[in-house]
Parts: sequence; structure tokens; C-alpha cells
Amino acid sequence: MPGRIGEIAVTADAGLPDTLRDLPVWTPTPVELADLELILAGVYRPLNGFLGSYDTAMVIAGRRLSDGTPWPVPVTLTVPKELTGHERIVLQDPEGVPLAVLRVTEAWQDPASREMRLAGPVEALRSPAHGPFHRLRRRPDELTPREGNVLAVATRDFLHRKQLGQLRQVAEQLGAQVLVLPLLGGEHDDSLIRALLAVRRELPDGAQIIPVPLPPRGGDDEEERDILLRAQVAAAYGATHLLADREVEGTAIPVVVPEPWAYDADVEVWRPVARIEPDHVQAELTPERLNELLDAGEPVPDWFTPPAVAAELAVARPPKASRGITVFFTGLSGSGKSTIARGLADALVERGGRTVTLLDGDVVRRMLSSGLTFSRADRDLNIRRIGFVAAEVTRHGGTAICAPIAPYASTRAEVRRMVSAVGDFILVHVATPLEECERRDRKGLYAKARAGLIPEFTGISDPYEEPDDADLTLDTTDMTPDEAVGKVLDLLVEGGWVRPA
Repeated sequence: MPGRIGEIAVTADAGLPDTLRDLPVWTPTPVELADLELILAGVYRPLNGFLGSYDTAMVIAGRRLSDGTPWPVPVTLTVPKELTGHERIVLQDPEGVPLAVLRVTEAWQDPASREMRLAGPVEALRSPAHGPFHRLRRRPDELTPREGNVLAVATRDFLHRKQLGQLRQVAEQLGAQVLVLPLLGGEHDDSLIRALLAVRRELPDGAQIIPVPLPPRGGDDEEERDILLRAQVAAAYGATHLLADREVEGTAIPVVVPEPWAYDADVEVWRPVARIEPDHVQAELTPERLNELLDAGEPVPDWFTPPAVAAELAVARPPKASRGITVFFTGLSGSGKSTIARGLADALVERGGRTVTLLDGDVVRRMLSSGLTFSRADRDLNIRRIGFVAAEVTRHGGTAICAPIAPYASTRAEVRRMVSAVGDFILVHVATPLEECERRDRKGLYAKARAGLIPEFTGISDPYEEPDDADLTLDTTDMTPDEAVGKVLDLLVEGGWVRPA
């Protein structure tokens, strides 16, 4: 999420010029921060900053900058409207550390999203702080130039026995040294790097591993543009070839697609399909089947991946029974969601095996969001705060149960994304009709809203956007609380998150 606008809190030893003290600051999104780091490191050369409207349009339409230089993806910076009148902006990381100054050459509005964006060159203030495995991080200009061919593997995925064999084969064919670029930007980056370090002995001698911040971007023709960008990054690090599973025209360096490999059940090795008798080809473990094994806590077979990689897979995707989960209830005031949420929390505590955190809408309003109004902006902020806490509970293997009204679909989707990045998310729509909610109205809120005493009241003077992505829908009009809790428990048991009673 973007950060706040404000002034830099500069310490005496920060070494920043006084001229920066009064500049506005902005925290870019994770993708924009990754782009900023790669711009400053020279990985995105010839880019020296964020793109303007014309360059962006040219890249989207033809994968070229306005001067004709090939470039695969838009590199843009989105800001709130109030920042568009400034000539310089300080860009900071989420902890408030200033990273760079943007000299604004254009403020423009994206025609599709209507978001405001700033363009212009950036000047580094300091290097980004890196956490685990910082010793592996390198700028291209910190590497010793290599002679001959260099084969790069730029990956967000674990390398299993098949991919390791293909990599060795292609490297031998090219007579190339190997450069592995784990692309960071997910929640399991550490597991990915540990898995790659664990199989280092199975890589060709001298293989180098350099983590690179490059989150997936999404958008149209994402796969092709992603390969183009990987090739651009690999070339910046001195690679002469990129290993990928498909060819794309216009890459910065040649893409090499390995020949098909399979597991030869007769001799129990992975090797090219052309060398295996057809009846000896063992069916590959599909991603779906791999996820099923991990979800159930079953071992990943040794023929598929080295044990050290299997161990990291289990860390990245724990069994459902021990994986963090958020159960998010949404519905009108008086629909029964708080009652069901409390009942679910009690039932899970009684069964044992899970830590439970209940984030009820009213309690959160008092303890976490005190001072917020019921404007749309403040409602969204309240739900984001709930989502942040729920995601942290989920990240650490706990069970978060949330019961706000959460009337807006876009904010619920934002919470789903936050939680799904670190665990599992279940949306329960308590779809009790408005008439029944009004009839219950123990607090007299609906009556006050209809009398105009409570403005922006959901269901009366403010909309409730019914979810079309609910995992479970409940109408409690003719349902007891115990019956409703039972239906949610059934869903969790069937999904493997909760053990049967």
C-alpha cells in the first residue's frame, strides 16, 4: 500500500542536504519500490526515472520507448492528486527511510485507471536496506565481467530435478557459466533463496546466485512481457542467454528453450524424453498434485525434487491443518455476523489445535480505529487496518476471525489480497435481508438512520455491495446461531483447515 504524505524526519547524522527537509515524501507501492531500486542500480538502463504519458503509451502499444528503444513494461509512479503540483518529491521506503529524489517533469492522469502519476528522473539518496541474504545482493557494476557465454535463469519458482537437469544440459551445450537470478516480490522469497542455495552443488561449477527485486506485475500479455523484462534484467547482469520455457521476439538477449525432459522410471533418472522408451516415461507431478501433497502434509517424492527443496516447499506452503487462515464475515448491521463469529471462535477454541484471534467490527472501532468517522475513506481505512492485523495473524499460522460490515467490494478484495499473500482467506457473506436486520435492531440504529440522525448508514443512506466471491452465504432469518456456526465449521473441516470433531 502507498504510504503517507508528509515531511522527512531527518536525524542529525542522516547526511541529507537541508534543502530536502521541506520536500513532500511518498512511499511507493512494492512494485514501484522494486522499479526504483532497479533504476538506481542501473539494471533498467537506459531508464533513469519513471515514465511519462507518451513513453508509457508507446510501451503499452508497441513495447518501445518514444525514441524507439525496446522496453517491455510501463515503469510508472502513482501518487495522490495533492502531490502533482510539486517539482521535487522524496521517495521513501515503508519504514520512512528516504531513498531518492524524483525531479518531476510531468504530472499526468492514466486514461484507463484515472490514477495520477508523476514522471521524471530520480537521484539516489541512499541504497535500499536489505534484510536476509543481503550478502548475495549485487548491483551489476559490482560484478566481475565474465568471458564467454553466461546462461541466466531468472525465476520465481523452485528448481526441481527436471529443471536442474535441463539447466545443466543447456549450460554444457553453450559452454556457459550459470547465473541464477531469484526474482523477489513474494511472501516466500526466503524459502526460494534457501532452496536455491541448497541445490547449489547440483549447478555447474562457479554458478552465481543474485537475488533481484522483480515482483510479478499482471496486465495484458503478462507472460510475454515478463520474459522480455527478465531478459533485460539478465542482460544487465552480464548474461548472454536466458533460459525460459518459451521464445519471445525482441528479447535483449537470446532465449534458450530446453528440450523436453521426463523421469525415466526404468533407470530412475530425469533425462531428455527423446532418450526414454515411451512406456518408461513416468507422469510428471503436476502443480495441482504438488499442492495437494503439501496441503495434506504428505511427503514430496524424492524422484521429483531434492529433499532440501521439498523441505522449503513445506515451509512456503504448510499443511492446511496448520496454515494460517482468516475467516472474514461481511453483512449488514444486525445480520448476525458478530454472533456467528463469536460462536466460531468459541468452537475452534473448544476443539483445540489453533490459536484464534477475534476481530469484531465494534471492538475494532473502539480499540484500533478510534477517531475514524463513517465516511467512505475512513471506512476503507478501518477495513484495511483489520486486514493488516488479520494478515499478520495469518502469517504466523493463527486463525483470524473478522466481523466488520465491510460494505465495499474493492476494500474486501484488498483484504483478500493481503491475507492470501501469507495464508488462506475465507469470505462468509451473512446475507440476512435488510427487513430482518431492521426488525432485530437492538441498538435502534436503523430507526435513527431513517430519521436522518445517522448519516451514511449502510443499507439506508449508504450502499452495501453484495459480494459475488463469497465462499459461503448464510441467511440467518430462519437459522439459529449454532446452525450458522455449524455451516462455517463444515466448510473449514471439508477444506482441511480444521480437524473433524
